[in-house]
Amino acid sequence: MRRAIILTVFVLLVLGTHTYLYRRFIRDTVTRERLRRIGLWVFLAAGVGLTIAMPLARWLPRNTGEWVGLLAFTWMGVIALTVPLLLVIDLLRIAYTRIRRARTDAPLDPGRRIALSRGVAAATAFGATVATATSVEAAIGPPDLREVEVPTGKFGGLRVVQVTDIHVGPTIGRAFVGAMVERINALDPDLVVITGDLVDGTVARLGEHTAPLGDIKSRLGTYFCTGNHEYYSGVEPWCAELERLGITVLRNERVTLEHAGRAFDLIGVDDWRGDYDIERAVAGRDESRPSILLSHQPKAIDHAAAKGIDLVLSGHTHGGQLWPFKFVVQLIQPYVKGLHRHTERTWIYVHPGTGYWGPPMRLAVPAEIALITVG
Repeated sequence: MRRAIILTVFVLLVLGTHTYLYRRFIRDTVTRERLRRIGLWVFLAAGVGLTIAMPLARWLPRNTGEWVGLLAFTWMGVIALTVPLLLVIDLLRIAYTRIRRARTDAPLDPGRRIALSRGVAAATAFGATVATATSVEAAIGPPDLREVEVPTGKFGGLRVVQVTDIHVGPTIGRAFVGAMVERINALDPDLVVITGDLVDGTVARLGEHTAPLGDIKSRLGTYFCTGNHEYYSGVEPWCAELERLGITVLRNERVTLEHAGRAFDLIGVDDWRGDYDIERAVAGRDESRPSILLSHQPKAIDHAAAKGIDLVLSGHTHGGQLWPFKFVVQLIQPYVKGLHRHTERTWIYVHPGTGYWGPPMRLAVPAEIALITVG
């Protein structure tokens, strides 16, 4: 039922945005009826194509699916950048029209109205093109290295590398994962954590592309907690595959590790939409011992603070990925990006993602590999 609702909302959203774009770019700017009909069919085909291309990319052979996914997700990103910009310009146009009507009762003549619509369309297309080029360049380039210091005073300078939301799938593969692993190893970390949404597809389809994760090297090992996309992709097979690669999967459980002569608990919970159970994860724990919680979604922060956890490492939000969508994420998650002190004891670092989901685009929110020094 939930998936049916999500699919229905997605289809309505796609059709609604394409209708809006057709009206503003074709109907309001083109006077020849034949060209209007062509434009209508183009936007209709684009909307239907986007609806079917995203699931189709998962089922086609990977080489073909990559191109289908790339085209579909890129177009989705262009829409995501164009529609908000067009809405802003439309609001300015409405304000201008109302001010003009307040000063004069004479309506705009048809020629001037079309000229204004064409100006709006041209300005929007230019702005969207610049934003698209900038965001694609940011997404397909190597992730930034983000160095973060968390002054808890309890971990003796523990060096943790966090990667998250890699989204190996239609447009991210083995080459990206291999390059990421090389950069992680070059940092010589004490501990490596992957906080969910590693994959978008099955083990059979993507296993060869995640294989380089088995080459990650650190003194205390590599640990993983599930994200919501693991549940979409087959959580049990993926957990087994990661364990086979030598990665410890923490599913509502904890391990005790030691650094600089100090013991600390590393706790992992399943995704909030999956089998999340922090009570089971911390059962029997000595709260005086320092602790780090791996939770894909930042929503766990209140539970973590109540359990006396010192640091939460999360992802999921992508930092919004495409500005201004971080403001939408703020309505759902307590934190969107970066380091925050939630209580006197509990800190949280929300990682904006090492890859991307959907459109190969990032606007004003760079991807990153985080090197977190916990003092």
